[in-house]
Amino acid sequence: MIKTLYIVRHGQTDLNKQGIVQGRGRDTDLNDEGRKQANLFYKAYKSVPFDKIYISELKRTQQSIQQFIDLGIPYEKLSGLDELAWGIYEGMPSSPETKAAFLKLMRDWVGGKLDSKFENGESPNEVRLRQIEALHIIMSHTEEDNVLICMHGRAMRLLLCLLTGKPLTEMDSFPHQNLVLYKVIFDGEKYHIESFSNADHLKHD
Repeated sequence: MIKTLYIVRHGQTDLNKQGIVQGRGRDTDLNDEGRKQANLFYKAYKSVPFDKIYISELKRTQQSIQQFIDLGIPYEKLSGLDELAWGIYEGMPSSPETKAAFLKLMRDWVGGKLDSKFENGESPNEVRLRQIEALHIIMSHTEEDNVLICMHGRAMRLLLCLLTGKPLTEMDSFPHQNLVLYKVIFDGEKYHIESFSNADHLKHD
């Protein structure tokens, strides 16, 4: 079985623009820039014969690829594709205190403490477990050759580690912007990234 996964992060929201963490618990809408990004991505990839679309349960992912859904392409919401939950820090404005808390957590993760998390939040290891379930669902449909997946920044980094066999400690080696694309091909045995953090479609009006 050969399957091509087009994995994109959702378009910009106002909290993205303000530098405020959203996470799994913030069900925000795209802003004007995010809708523009969604339209640019649609224009660039509307000719791809997608067999199925998979999105998270947060509406900003559906809003980002709604034009593809409007073509009649079937879609499915998977909670396993939701963003990592940042717990008590979701929606909080940036401050020296929040920056210090995030810096400590990131250092924990890079240092291999992958069960570390904020209060009421999720750890990378917890997200990995639900991503494994989501990936099993996606890959079980052998009749789907081209799949569009819209998800979230931190979760995308973790999923790309899962696909490529990298340890989660290297999650930050996968950069992401709003509506950036990773094109990943499964050749029947392993996954390889054909297009890495591709934002070419966002450079055209």
